[in-house]
Order: sequence, then structure tokens, then C-alpha cells
Amino acid sequence: MSTANFHSLQCHPASTAPALLRVAVRLSRVDNGDLRLDYRLQGVRALRLPPPATPGPADGLWQHTCCEAFMATVDGSAYREFNFSPAGQWAIYDFTTYRQRKLDAPPNSALLDGLNGPPGITCQHDGDTLQLAATIPAALLPTGGARIGLTVVAETPSNDKSYWALAHAAVQPDFHLAASFTLPLP
Repeated sequence: MSTANFHSLQCHPASTAPALLRVAVRLSRVDNGDLRLDYRLQGVRALRLPPPATPGPADGLWQHTCCEAFMATVDGSAYREFNFSPAGQWAIYDFTTYRQRKLDAPPNSALLDGLNGPPGITCQHDGDTLQLAATIPAALLPTGGARIGLTVVAETPSNDKSYWALAHAAVQPDFHLAASFTLPLP
């Protein structure tokens, strides 16, 4: 995979795991309007990967190695969080404002009603490189102008974690801060 159009993520300095990885993400639109995210983690020999699981919705994915995306409209405080596990599982969370879950949000499976399918995840682990591709159906994306925050949680075999993002807006890792949603959604 070439490095063209990849956005490098930065390790948060308060991470408990050493920043031994190089992490980058490429965004592209598919012909039908879906969004494809290609995550590339290099230096993963010291990375703990979750075991393969039945593809589908699951909670708590961020507690282990996980690729994420946060999306908000340009002028709003509401946002949506997507989690993609190398195990093949995914999660979608809606927030009305900073860390306030939308109380009437449908469960992950109900979000898929009327869609062509769930977010698609493919993952390849080849020696020192992990490549995870996630495709988000267009119907799950914000309409109009939007901004995105791209993030990765990387866990070591000793359960230490490093936190990667396009931008870190706080002293402690916090992917939910709107100031971290720095990239225009293509």
C-alpha cells in the first residue's frame, strides 16, 4: 500500500505504552458514497491483537487494539463514534454533545435498518504491519459539511496502551474532544 494521501496519527505523550508504531489512515469515497478508511499500523510485533470474532456489533472494543473515527457536522455539537476491531467487530455510538450519549439512540443493529449492510471490515496482519480497512455506509455519515477525527488505541501484550490521533487537544488522551475532529470529511 503506497503512502500517498495517508494522514499520520500522533501518539499521545501520556500513553502508557512506548510509541513504537507508525500509524496512518487514508480516507476515500466509494462510488456509491460510502466512506472507506484504510488504517495502517507498522511496527506491530509488540502489539496485542484481539482474537478473531464473529463479525457484528460489540461494545467495549476501545478497551483493546481498535481503530476509530469520530464525525460531527461543522456547526453542531452532536457527533458519531465508529469503532473497528481487528477481530472483525464494530460499534457505533451517537452523542448529543461531549461524552453525552444520545438516550434515544437505536442499538447498533437497528441503525442498519434500510442499509445495504453493516460497516465492512477487512484486516490483514503481515509480520510487522497491520492493515485494517473499514467501509462506512453513506447513510451513517453526517450530511452537509462535516469534520472527522481519526484515532487508534494500540495495546501491548502487557496491557499497556498507546493512543493515536490526528490531533490531541488535552493533557490526557481524549478522542471525544471536538478540537480533535480536524479533518474535513471528503
